[in-house]
Amino acid sequence: MKMENPLLLFPQLNISASKDKAYYKKSVIKEEPHKASKAGAKQKRNRLSLLLQKPEFHEGDHLGKPGSLTKAASSVSPEEAVKWGESFDKLLSEKAGLDAFTKFLKTEFSEENIEFWIACEDYKKSKSAHELLPKAKTIFETFIQKDAPKEVNLDFHTKEATSRGMPARGTFEAAQSTVYRLMEQDSYPRFLRSAPYLGLLQGNARPDPALW
Repeated sequence: MKMENPLLLFPQLNISASKDKAYYKKSVIKEEPHKASKAGAKQKRNRLSLLLQKPEFHEGDHLGKPGSLTKAASSVSPEEAVKWGESFDKLLSEKAGLDAFTKFLKTEFSEENIEFWIACEDYKKSKSAHELLPKAKTIFETFIQKDAPKEVNLDFHTKEATSRGMPARGTFEAAQSTVYRLMEQDSYPRFLRSAPYLGLLQGNARPDPALW
């Protein structure tokens, strides 16, 4: 006896194919937001990378090009290194000192603090009012807002006050002072005890770059 095609006898069985197609379409639709979020995250990383490469973040003899620390440190005399230990302000006021301290913070994974401080210094030097708003927005989104890519350690009230004060020239003064004190009281003493700095004091012209 010839068997009939079950799909002809029971056409309802054919719903599996349509369900498979529908499921496939839903899966594709569900994947699209995931792809969009990935693209958004990539764009955010690219914007941050471009931000930190901008000349204004390094003007005034602040952070130099990658590798500048080795060149700067190699020319630092023990007498100059002694001055870095006199005060945190003296350390940051010299290019070689700032570069050395920045490289040290990178070894502690806290370089966002000095990058924020430098960005604030640049912001205060803005020559015209129309520069303030875009710079303030960039600094806030990069270092201050919740889950910022380079978020610094600030209390809620300081963050709120900073947000309300934008884009006045003194917008970041409180936040900058907080981060400055944090570096001065916490990171700076460790820097002065670090092997590369002690090597400079002893006249080691070329400290091991692996340590900084």
